[in-house]
Amino acid sequence: MDEIASNRLAWDTLAEDHYRHYKERIERGENRLNMHIREELGDLAGKRVAHLQCNVGFDTLALAESAARVTGVDLAPENVRCAQRLAEDFGIGNVEFVEADVCDLPASLNGRFDVAFTSEGVLGWLPDLDAWARGVRRLLVDGGFLYVFDSHPFYLAFDEDKLGRGEYDLAYPYFGKEPDVEDRIGGYASEPKEGVTSYFWMHPVSDILNALVGAGLHIDAFNEFSENFFDSGGHVLSPEKGLYELPGNDGRFPMTFSLRASA
Repeated sequence: MDEIASNRLAWDTLAEDHYRHYKERIERGENRLNMHIREELGDLAGKRVAHLQCNVGFDTLALAESAARVTGVDLAPENVRCAQRLAEDFGIGNVEFVEADVCDLPASLNGRFDVAFTSEGVLGWLPDLDAWARGVRRLLVDGGFLYVFDSHPFYLAFDEDKLGRGEYDLAYPYFGKEPDVEDRIGGYASEPKEGVTSYFWMHPVSDILNALVGAGLHIDAFNEFSENFFDSGGHVLSPEKGLYELPGNDGRFPMTFSLRASA
């Protein structure tokens, strides 16, 4: 079994837990994008949005509140099924969901979108950023743009558990080419699932930017932030931001980044 097929099966094991978790969050009125995304993404009124690596569609539904139509794309069939259920649960009709590998997008999606959006735990699951960037470019109409919000690669080089204890241990090679392999997959809505193999790749900032430029996209903005979008231990939630802060970081290093690139 190749890495992509293995990751697909791994994500399938988490889908039902994520569905229940996000349904409860929407019922509590917590279905909004984090502060940086809200400030940077801009007005989506009238726009067609492709949400890449949409998981079970939580952010897809948030995007659909202002966009004309949103198409969520995810590798895992159980994620797609749960996303469809979530949209039906809350009567959201201007969304659709497609099962596809974002490094090998179907031609039927080409040229259909004003915006491609991907966020919060995405790029590390991709083995080939060049193929991903070329697919993004094909999705977009001329003048459209890509927006990314994700973990900063420098942050990913640290041991997350030790960071929560105030220890700064560079545990993973920033320029590593081989994936990190685990016989489980972590769940932010449940305990990690054992008995599956997951693969996660490190992509330096230069690789991300060069892939997009090489695909014909123009980098309009790149920003770095000291907040995180999940609690890996010791983080404190800022409800206003919709993000977690690590006490003691005080701007010492970036934990997340955003970029916007136009077609």
